[in-house]
Amino acid sequence: MYPYVLMILVVFMYAGNLLIGKAINDLPPLTITFFRLLIAFTVLLPIGYRSVINHKSLFLENKKPVLALSLSGIALFNTFIYASLQFTSSSNAAILESAIPAVTVIFSIYLLKEKINQIQSAGVLLSLFGSIWVIVDGRLFQITHLQWNIGDIIMVGAILSWALYSIFVKLYMFRFPPYGAVLVITGAGVIFLLPAVIVEWMILGIPAIFSREYVAGLLYLGIFPSFIALIFYNRAVELLSASKASIFLNLLPVVTMLGAGLWLGEKITRMHIIGASIVMIGVLLTTQGGRLRGKKKLTDQTAVLERKTQK
Repeated sequence: MYPYVLMILVVFMYAGNLLIGKAINDLPPLTITFFRLLIAFTVLLPIGYRSVINHKSLFLENKKPVLALSLSGIALFNTFIYASLQFTSSSNAAILESAIPAVTVIFSIYLLKEKINQIQSAGVLLSLFGSIWVIVDGRLFQITHLQWNIGDIIMVGAILSWALYSIFVKLYMFRFPPYGAVLVITGAGVIFLLPAVIVEWMILGIPAIFSREYVAGLLYLGIFPSFIALIFYNRAVELLSASKASIFLNLLPVVTMLGAGLWLGEKITRMHIIGASIVMIGVLLTTQGGRLRGKKKLTDQTAVLERKTQK
């Protein structure tokens, strides 16, 4: 049960990211992202600094991959999420975020030339349909009369950023030591965001970030989803496999909606339940479709061998 407990904790921590992000959304999005990364960098520093020093030349030789990983998965992804939560509910954000695996598959097809089967193709289409369902509030046939929620549109930017980050992970992450890589790309994200945060403060004014509520929220974001969840997830993948561990992430919309209803007082509608169900079924088909086809092929081959043996 150990790896399953780890993955359940990971889901709760990731759901907490959206719920806390919504709870402290009086802070500007760049400010939230910057301090989340600064806290995460501070926590990671004692663990990863030796790895960075030992592989300093490796990171310097791969400046462009480090830049790509940091911008897509660290700076842009988090900024898009917290910007979207200024306008949309944490439930909507969670449902849309759960479509990331399907979008990653699409990117993999076009950028990495990966091939998928018919089951996975159906899963991708179903996940995208579920996301669109949430964005248009379940009113597919009244799309021309809708008042668009800008937060849902911004959340699409987060989906695209993380899908692109996943591609960069496949292309580049194997070159680097794990904790050193996380420390470097987090530190790079802090550096990238610093001038943007200064501009944000010049326009909006310096927020009261040292209030008890904001400090507690930022500490949670910087420690739990940014650091502890990463360690737990990596350990669970090691014990279970990536495909089995990723299935648990399909619980993210469910846990987030429950938390949003109980803690933030968000109204959970039939549209949310239908949209989340469609996306989760699509993600399961996308992530497990290859395994299902492989099992069927293996079963067919076994049957052929048995018939030959009987002859």
